[in-house]
Amino acid sequence: MKVILLQDEKKLGKKGDAVEVSEGYARNYILPKKIGVEATPKNLNDLKLQKQNEEKKAKELLDSAKALAEELQGKQVIVKIKAGEGGRTFGSVSSKEIAVELKNQHGLEIDKKKIVLPENLKNFGVYEVSLKLHPQVTAVLSVKVAEE
Repeated sequence: MKVILLQDEKKLGKKGDAVEVSEGYARNYILPKKIGVEATPKNLNDLKLQKQNEEKKAKELLDSAKALAEELQGKQVIVKIKAGEGGRTFGSVSSKEIAVELKNQHGLEIDKKKIVLPENLKNFGVYEVSLKLHPQVTAVLSVKVAEE
């Protein structure tokens, strides 16, 4: 009997896969526990439409990430922190502060978890910070750490 899995099953396959199982296994385990549904023509068509919709959404997310990367290209964010004696800083600049300043200065809202800092920004100067916008899209942002 052919069934379409509604969730990942360790020994059978991943969600959305159409797998061949014995009738007893399907009737006594898969169907009652709502792990899968029978692979009727209607269900197969629904699965096909659902996969097309997911591909379309994934493409839209990728396109929006690429557009955001283009917009970020060449922009600089200035983060001001307090300075002590001898030009040393108090503390360091975090990804949260960069995200807040990016929103304030350029109106772009980026999740702080997407900002990848090479190391803690403890000194004044200009740093190149990468932003992981999508698994396939990475942008580079210039961050200037200045004295307050």
